[in-house]
Amino acid sequence: MIESPSLPRLSKFIAETGFCSRREADRLIAARHVTVNGVVAGIGAVVGEGDEVRVDGQLLRARSAKAGKRRHVYIALNKPVGITCTTESSVKGNIVDFVGHEQRIFPVGRLDKDSEGLILLTSNGDIVNQILRKENNHEKEYLVAVNLPVTDEFLRGMAKGGLWIHGQQTLPCRTSRHGKFGFRIVLTQGLNRQIRLMATAFGYRVKQLRRVRIDNLKLGELKPGRWRNLTDAELRGLLPGHSDW
Repeated sequence: MIESPSLPRLSKFIAETGFCSRREADRLIAARHVTVNGVVAGIGAVVGEGDEVRVDGQLLRARSAKAGKRRHVYIALNKPVGITCTTESSVKGNIVDFVGHEQRIFPVGRLDKDSEGLILLTSNGDIVNQILRKENNHEKEYLVAVNLPVTDEFLRGMAKGGLWIHGQQTLPCRTSRHGKFGFRIVLTQGLNRQIRLMATAFGYRVKQLRRVRIDNLKLGELKPGRWRNLTDAELRGLLPGHSDW
């Protein structure tokens, strides 16, 4: 391990493993939570090939060579509350700066600033619009907490569809109870703030909203603020017929 005041390679390495964003990596380094080859790393540390990097004792591994050989980046992020799904660098807390990826990436679709959970980002700008055009064919699954006990009537009303939002009617969807104050909902639409507005129509207020699945992509055990590369199987499910990864 060596030090360089102008090349914060260690934070870049940590971010690229998907452990956390580059900004969070800088914070962890400053708080002395990171070691390189058993030595506490300082701001500006760089990582050489074969160096062992740990955060609070947890060994971090570089991205697989297979993912690194792809032409484009495809990652799944567990977006925390407070991060805005925009590429505009002037917006504080924008998702691109949060991830801090070495390549230019774009979010596919969006999650409200107050919402959390699974979102896809990619460096393949040509594919973003194609995925978005097919968005209504993709199932999106959410876990939602509300301020009132969830009733069967509420679940039936949400699932029935026919509510007017932004000049469009909601389509039928699937709902199920998830605790006294929570429910699970699976949509095939992507209207702005759809679930929140649907709940409001029935006198409910959404307190927490987390997306846990987009079609074949699952959030799984991915922690808030962490990201990972998509697997080949996930890419085949998301982009059937494509091999230009």
